[in-house]
Amino acid sequence: MTFARPDHISDRDMLPRMPAWVTSAHAETLEDVSFLSGAALNHLHLVLRREEVPQALLRDRLALRAAEACVAFSGRSERAGELRDAAHLLRPGDLPGPGGETYLAWRRAVERPVSIKALGRALPAFETGQNAAWLDAGKGAPVARAAMALEAVLTGAPRADVPALILADAALARALGWDHLVPLLAAGLKRADLRKQGDDLRLTCHRALISSTIEAVRQASDLARRTTHLKAVAPKLRAKRAGEAVEMFLTRDAVAPSVLPLPDRAARRLCDRLVDLGAVRELTGRDTFRLYGV
Repeated sequence: MTFARPDHISDRDMLPRMPAWVTSAHAETLEDVSFLSGAALNHLHLVLRREEVPQALLRDRLALRAAEACVAFSGRSERAGELRDAAHLLRPGDLPGPGGETYLAWRRAVERPVSIKALGRALPAFETGQNAAWLDAGKGAPVARAAMALEAVLTGAPRADVPALILADAALARALGWDHLVPLLAAGLKRADLRKQGDDLRLTCHRALISSTIEAVRQASDLARRTTHLKAVAPKLRAKRAGEAVEMFLTRDAVAPSVLPLPDRAARRLCDRLVDLGAVRELTGRDTFRLYGV
């Protein structure tokens, strides 16, 4: 039996949209830009509190976006698909390469609640005490704290773009009272922005957060629709431990059949079944070494 795949784009919005006066405004002064970034972050804060939003999945997908931006900052050409391959198709003993390591650092950073211990796991090359000092470098409003943390890291370690952006997002999350780091800054910045300081950097961070927060809200809405559909079709799955497999799709940007808690052939059949039901997508376009995600 063939099931019609739902058109998620035409589905009505499950979550409130970002106000048009935020998405269409063109502010220039620090005062105006900071007001808009505050409004955007407040809207995202409300969206993240909605139970329809798959929090872990959203963070994992935003981590991929942040990693892609950081790889571009370093002058490398890997795109999202290549970073997924580097992280999800590793064999025992293999090294992920620079791009893959960047993606893995972001994934580790979003997995656990923000803490010095969790940041040390994501950034093992940096001392715990140094992370704590950088994380607490900023004072004032949340975006100012993030900008000051970013500047502090890059002043002490000018080439540490990834640790700087992870710690800046962690400082932002702590200032906003979020349990987990939500990757926002990297995707909204340009390489040259990382060399700015003081008010210039603050202004740039406010602007970056407006654009990246708008995209995060859009992704949250999209993932809320898609995961609601996945949960609705889950009872149709008859494979043993299918529930555990579905839970993996609800929390990860991409899943290889080999990591599902089923025998290899059964795992591939389950993935194909979910694609037929319109609940997940095949992400690579390949016939082999496939990855699947909501």
